[in-house]
Amino acid sequence: MISLPADLWEQIAQSSWAAICVFDTSFRLIAFNKAHNDEFFRVNGYYTKIGDVFPDLFVPEQAKVMRAQMARALTGEIFSVVEEFGNPVIGHPCWEISYAPIRDADGTIVGAFHVALDVGPRLRAEAALSATKTLEEQVAASTKELRENRARLHSIFETSLGFQALLTKNGVLIDANAAFLEAIGQPLRSVVGATFWETPWFSKTPSIGEVVRAAAMSAAEGAIVRQEIQVDLPVGGLRWFDFAMRPIRDEAADVVALAAEAVETTERRHAEEALRQSQKMEAVGQLTGGIAHDFNNLLMAISGNLQLAKRRTDDGHPARRYLDNASLAVDTGAKLTSQLLAFSRTQKLDISRVELDPVLRHARDLVSTALGPNIDVQLRLDAEGLWTMTDADQLRLAILNLALNSRDAMPEGGSLVLASGSGRGRLKPDGPEADYLWVRVVDTGCGMPADVVSKAFDPFFTTKPRGQGTGLGLAQVYGFALQSNGDLRVSSSVGAGTTIEILLPRVEALTSAAASPGESRIAPLKAGDGRLLLVIDDDHSVRSVMVDALEAIGFKVVEAASGEEGLRLLEQIRPDAAIIDFVMPGMNGAEVGRRVQSMRPGLPIVFVSGYFDTIALDGISGAVVLRKPFDVDGLNRTVRELIH
Repeated sequence: MISLPADLWEQIAQSSWAAICVFDTSFRLIAFNKAHNDEFFRVNGYYTKIGDVFPDLFVPEQAKVMRAQMARALTGEIFSVVEEFGNPVIGHPCWEISYAPIRDADGTIVGAFHVALDVGPRLRAEAALSATKTLEEQVAASTKELRENRARLHSIFETSLGFQALLTKNGVLIDANAAFLEAIGQPLRSVVGATFWETPWFSKTPSIGEVVRAAAMSAAEGAIVRQEIQVDLPVGGLRWFDFAMRPIRDEAADVVALAAEAVETTERRHAEEALRQSQKMEAVGQLTGGIAHDFNNLLMAISGNLQLAKRRTDDGHPARRYLDNASLAVDTGAKLTSQLLAFSRTQKLDISRVELDPVLRHARDLVSTALGPNIDVQLRLDAEGLWTMTDADQLRLAILNLALNSRDAMPEGGSLVLASGSGRGRLKPDGPEADYLWVRVVDTGCGMPADVVSKAFDPFFTTKPRGQGTGLGLAQVYGFALQSNGDLRVSSSVGAGTTIEILLPRVEALTSAAASPGESRIAPLKAGDGRLLLVIDDDHSVRSVMVDALEAIGFKVVEAASGEEGLRLLEQIRPDAAIIDFVMPGMNGAEVGRRVQSMRPGLPIVFVSGYFDTIALDGISGAVVLRKPFDVDGLNRTVRELIH
């Protein structure tokens, strides 16, 4: 049997990175460890001292919370909380604090203690508490007081939510706390005397046992070893831990024992992984949006020239068939670009208040037609009378995209369920709790393995044969969900089908419906009648198409390759309308539009772009928007109606 130092438990408490303090029934500090004083100084700018009334050291709002928590502990309650404490000027660290009462030999509560750990901004959701041991002001000279103090510190060791174990210098387990034993599902007597890295803790991950053995050898030489490990526990499965092995020294500073400590970090790692995925998707989205914008301009130039060429050929002309085929290819490219923009969230949705269930009823008709008779489409609606804020058309398109993917997963037929409902929780992992509505698309298809699920929403990722899929369907749905301030979740396994859930924010129902104005049909002019138009677009090909189309029907056109050039021309001419590209280098379309209207109040403006921010158009009266690629007839009709 090894000889342990008399201040063993005090050494353990002092070596802990958790802040520990003991207080009496008057809330006065009677003991604390070095970590407590250091952390208090870090967040408040001064140190505590024995005898301080602890709540009085905080600002009034925090003092009230601290006093209430200490009072709970003095009633005999053992509990944990997560709170922010500290000087508001210096900062608000988030603390996970565990409280427990202290009783004398007669069982009377004479004080309490708390163990606090700064879990940091991204660890607020962690339930693990790195509370290990406590510190007494001094060890009493008498044997009785020494025994009581050691028992008190051992109680803290035992009740800690972190995993604790006491080892000999050679790594033989002497003691372990309840959390450690719960993780292996065995009593203490079954592991006392066993070599620590050969205990059931590491039976399913022996390679980690070797890592821990090396850490113990280093700690036996006096080093403090701290590293992150992943352990497959008998109870709880694979979990990540911040693991530390520390030496325990006697009065002569010789290492006589080892302390092993592990704080679970599984949830933190999941949060970090979610953040990395979000950042990756954001970067890909920005790249995709830029590519789609350039591609839109190419499509606009090709489409416009095709339309102009078709005007100069009769239906029976030999080239007409080739022009029609090229136009169909442009239409396909336009749909692809629209999906890219939806994924990148640069194509803004037409957000409005939408009742959910009627959208799903309409979507069912679309889905049934698209999937054919071999797949039974069922509705299970439970959101009657509930509303959300989204784009109803894009929601139907998202449901159709999901249904088409399900169809491909059920080549022999099956069933598809469109379901709706409501709930309350976090729409996003780091967001606040809120009421939400959900749409589920559930199929009985082949399902997806975990590695495919993790990449399912990446743009251009597809499991379909070459030429049978773009890899943008699910990415578009993902982009739609984010644009609607919602989220997308997927659950799937091989042979068990797939469930994809769209989460959308819930809003109050409309109390009255505003009368929708009837469509105003202005008889278009038969020709431009020589009226003058100013066309501003930085892309030469697109600008040329618009100029040719407008001049062909009798308009006079002055063109500019930038916003600055267009404004200079506006000082010299008085056009009847202006056509402005929304996305241009330097001065963008919204800025140009405002300058145009300040120089020529009331001048009609047509904005053209593959995507745009409607909020940026605030303050520009009477403007209309044409999305690229548009047909030249639509451009002509829009301009005629504006200047009629």
